[in-house]
Amino acid sequence: MGGDVRKSVKSVKGRLESDNLRKYEDFYSLARDRLLAKAEIAAERFKETKTFEFPTWQYGEPIGTILKLEIEDCPRFGDIAWIEMDSARTAFLSVDMQVDFCGKHGYVDAMGYDLFLTASALMPVRSCLEAIRGTDIKVIHTREGHEPDLSDAPFNKVLRSKIIGNGTGIGEIPEGGLGRLLVRGQKNWDIHPDVYPIAGEYVLDKAGKGAFGSSTLHMYLKNLSITHIIITGVTTDVCVHTIMREANDYGYWCILLKDSTGATDRGNYEAAIKSVKMEGGVFGNVTDSKKFIDAVNRQLR
Repeated sequence: MGGDVRKSVKSVKGRLESDNLRKYEDFYSLARDRLLAKAEIAAERFKETKTFEFPTWQYGEPIGTILKLEIEDCPRFGDIAWIEMDSARTAFLSVDMQVDFCGKHGYVDAMGYDLFLTASALMPVRSCLEAIRGTDIKVIHTREGHEPDLSDAPFNKVLRSKIIGNGTGIGEIPEGGLGRLLVRGQKNWDIHPDVYPIAGEYVLDKAGKGAFGSSTLHMYLKNLSITHIIITGVTTDVCVHTIMREANDYGYWCILLKDSTGATDRGNYEAAIKSVKMEGGVFGNVTDSKKFIDAVNRQLR
């Protein structure tokens, strides 16, 4: 008798588990089908408008102003398209515009690279900051650097820096230097005066090239309800590209301002810009500071 009851309970439990599993499968299937249907509709709309329209089905109605920005070489090289973003859900990201990377006597200068190639981003970034300050676009600055005891600096990173710096690497002071290279709290580690943050802007520190794994950037973006990121800074092929790839993987819409970024090598810079544009914008889209500033002045002022 007891065995029959146990078998009956087991049978009922099995049916319930099977029913619950089907419910979960139906839930996830419906969610995926909905996404695919929305993508199909958006693709057809793009054919008509050449615009990545702000997806209200995903984010809800705009809480700011819809900003429409021209992007280049999309979906194919030579084409022009547009992307829409909610100004209140957009972040302007200034990546590592520090003295160490674009100022005299900093890390890049000590390594012997042409400082102009990174410093050239200073004025375009400054112009963008001046244009968006006073709007509801959020501004986030990042700084790459390490703890004074270098406990968060990998051995191979320190080693490479010493080799390319002819014996002077991360954590050391070069001849005529402002402080220890890439060490938090040093004058050369801080953001360049030309693009220095103002009250109300966010500043976060990271120990690596990326920011999603070595800083609180993702937390900032989520807490600020960000969906679109305007990306600037240095260097194009290293920190900027790494962060853009990370952000793209998390579903953020990324727009790189090509003249507001720079690299230690012109060829690397050009390749980094081109690679963003591949596959119709594999990591995001590309435009320049003039188009961005014009759009801000025309649509947000």
